[in-house]
Amino acid sequence: MVVPVELQKLPKVDRVVDAPELSGVRGTLGKKAVTALARSVIAEARSAALAGAEPATLAEVVARVRERAEVRLRAGLAPVVNATGVILHTNLGRAPLPRASIERIAAIAGRYSTLELDLSTGVRTRRGLQAELGLAELTSAEDVVLVNNNAAAVMLALSTLAAGREVIVSRGELVEIGGGFRIPEVLARSGARLVEVGTTNRTRVDDYARAIGERTACLLRVHPSNFKITGFAERPALSELAALAKSRRLPLIKDLGGGLVVDLPPTVAGSELAREPSVQACLAAGADLVCFSLDKLFGGPQGGAVAGRAELVRALRDDPMARALRLDKLALAAVEAVLEAYRRGALCDIPVHALLSAGIDELERRVDQWRLALGELGVSAETVQSEAAIGGGTLAEAPVRSVALRIAGPAPEALAERLRNGEPAVIGRVVEGALLLDARSVFPGEDPQIVAALTRAFAK
Repeated sequence: MVVPVELQKLPKVDRVVDAPELSGVRGTLGKKAVTALARSVIAEARSAALAGAEPATLAEVVARVRERAEVRLRAGLAPVVNATGVILHTNLGRAPLPRASIERIAAIAGRYSTLELDLSTGVRTRRGLQAELGLAELTSAEDVVLVNNNAAAVMLALSTLAAGREVIVSRGELVEIGGGFRIPEVLARSGARLVEVGTTNRTRVDDYARAIGERTACLLRVHPSNFKITGFAERPALSELAALAKSRRLPLIKDLGGGLVVDLPPTVAGSELAREPSVQACLAAGADLVCFSLDKLFGGPQGGAVAGRAELVRALRDDPMARALRLDKLALAAVEAVLEAYRRGALCDIPVHALLSAGIDELERRVDQWRLALGELGVSAETVQSEAAIGGGTLAEAPVRSVALRIAGPAPEALAERLRNGEPAVIGRVVEGALLLDARSVFPGEDPQIVAALTRAFAK
């Protein structure tokens, strides 16, 4: 077969892979991966040449391979500076772990551990026992079972208690939160049948009462999380729903989500605090089981918990599905360290609470330092009051008072991209034609990285 002259001009794979310019990515990705990238780029260049384009040179192919290799390297997990103002940013990993959790993970990860061994007796014990006991004590629950996220907690509770039977939910609570987590679909996958009551904006206790029948397994109350209905709206208090459930001898499951176990600081708008009840408050109001996340306001690793009545939690723990949803040893190590901080009353050691509690004066002082550093480069910026957010589907409508650096210019998106592609990446937000770097979600120790990133960005 005669190869067209245009294709003969394309560089060979081995010449591309062995190019000196790719020595760094060869060492990082490995020669096999770079070879695959080279073949892909050359195949695209071949198609383009056959369509009439000028054949790509060796230098052009090498440059494209290097660009794709760098994109691939950046695609893995890497630390970033979160200057978005969203503290529980799902895309950025939600709650950062306390230093004690990181040290506990490091101590456990590379060695054997007492994951399911009681040292005093030498016999097997329950995985996560100490963490579950500690969380039960913190939340005033009779018992707690830990799983790998809140979706798993809800799924386990419904599957264990309501498979093949009916679960009553208000139409106003059939929500979807981030990542496509839809309550109706979770119910369907659990094997339970959804019974909708009330309307989107108004549901009363009587609506639940009329829907209860012989096949009713439980009542489900879903926290609104990242949305709210205003105006002509009504729904019963959790205590009212709990009284109904108790009178009909049915369990009430509360899908709380956020995992609040202490009071929020005054930096969060006070009028919205009632919308984010604590785990303890839900249990005190009469919920039989409360499902919540560990990587939101609790401040721990990705995980979920079901807290509540001992006999119900026991049933969940004995369900075969619980094994498929259990936490691993590293997450358990992290949870134990977070619980220790709560026991000591050291909220400042839990990053989520430390960030939320930072004073406005302190934030303003730090942002002023960022602004002065830019001023030395001849770049104009201003220190402004801003509204940060808790994030993670928690108190979406409750602004958190904050301070940000505002950099106006003709191309704020381009500046955001330069910062995002720096080392380390700095993630801000573009608002009304300007880039905002919000100090509420930036750790004080990251201030030099902010300044260095800005210096690099404006040096280009």
